[in-house]
Amino acid sequence: MKKWLIIGLLFAGAGSAQAQNAPASQSVDDLLKLVEKGIARDAAQQQQRLQAFIKEREKQGEILKQREADLAGLEQQSATREQQYQANEAELADAQSRLNERLGSLKELFGVLQQTAGDFKGQVAGSVLSSQYPGRDEFLTALIEKAGASTKLPKIEEIERLWFEMQREMTAAGKVARYPADVVQPDGEVQQQEVVRVGAFNVVGDNGYIVYEPETAQLKALTRQPAGRYTSSAREFAAAAPGQVQDLWMDPSRGSILGLLIQSPSLSERIRQGGIVGYIIIALGIVALLMAIERLVSLGLISGKVHQQMNQPEPRDDNPLGRVMATYRKWQKTDTETLELRLAESMQQEVPRIQRFLPLLKIISVVAPLLGLLGTVTGMINTFQAITLFGTGDPKLMAGGISQALVTTVLGLCVAVPTVLLHTVVSGRAKRLGAIIQERATGIMAEHAEREGGHVPAA
Repeated sequence: MKKWLIIGLLFAGAGSAQAQNAPASQSVDDLLKLVEKGIARDAAQQQQRLQAFIKEREKQGEILKQREADLAGLEQQSATREQQYQANEAELADAQSRLNERLGSLKELFGVLQQTAGDFKGQVAGSVLSSQYPGRDEFLTALIEKAGASTKLPKIEEIERLWFEMQREMTAAGKVARYPADVVQPDGEVQQQEVVRVGAFNVVGDNGYIVYEPETAQLKALTRQPAGRYTSSAREFAAAAPGQVQDLWMDPSRGSILGLLIQSPSLSERIRQGGIVGYIIIALGIVALLMAIERLVSLGLISGKVHQQMNQPEPRDDNPLGRVMATYRKWQKTDTETLELRLAESMQQEVPRIQRFLPLLKIISVVAPLLGLLGTVTGMINTFQAITLFGTGDPKLMAGGISQALVTTVLGLCVAVPTVLLHTVVSGRAKRLGAIIQERATGIMAEHAEREGGHVPAA
């Protein structure tokens, strides 16, 4: 490549010299000098590279020899370690054989100890007593490791403590104990408070029931307490003095029944499930109850005044019988037919007063279950729409929807049944008062007819 470059430069230089009319010999000599300098410089660089390569090759050779020597030393060390390992294995096997021979029946004892400690650890992990006696799980874990290891042996004190912990678990399970403990509140805050443990079943505090979580080994207050009768007994039991006998609802399943009670909706939640129809039914029930109470009180007062009037000859204006008697006194000088009509008119005026609200009570007793049926039908429609959208894969969805739909039916029946009973009672009292008034009016007419016939003297 350089050769052709030189030739090209020669021709270019010659052409340029001819074009510029310069001396040819001077330009050729300059070019030759330049070429000689370039060749000399390249030769020197190549010589330097060659010397550096030779030095590097010698250095690599020395490194290789050093590595080969190191490898030989490591191989010798590995062979020594292998011989030492085999010797240690033989010695370890001999020591293990002597250990097994010396242990004898103790090896079986440690196996039983390990199994017993493991079973007891499982019981301790879910026991409420761990909130009162912490640290038992760590001790049992260390004891199990020692009993199963071949290089360590459990101490007599540790074996005695295992027996003590088992005995304390059985003894404390039959007692009621009061002690301070850390309780995780529903908002996540940990508060120390005094709790009362009932055997190995339940823990109660000032706010109700407390559950023990084996996963975190902590006492946790329920996010929602069961119904009031259960919670009130728990609070009273927690506040009872030592030695005092107090009733308490216990959960022998150690939390399972409490969980079910918490999931079941309360009365207010049931009412809210009824929706607008449920509130209408409840409003009708309240109205019916108020009307029935008003009628019972009013009819009771009227009945008392009527009985007082029956023993008095002079009519009074504060009771139906007195007003009927006053009508007779007013129209007694007329003929019998006119007097009979006047008395009938007076009795007809008293009947609406006595039977007030009775038709409304009867209507409510009929409308309430019909409204409950309406709410049930609309709830079932919503349930079937949910099934159409989400399918029947979740039985809880169907059960929850049907339960909400039936709430209105229950409310309707709860309103209708007492309303029917109240209507019957009130209607019976009203009929008895009407019968008394009619009986007295008939007696008055009979006396009047007898006097008119000359059989009885006028009073």
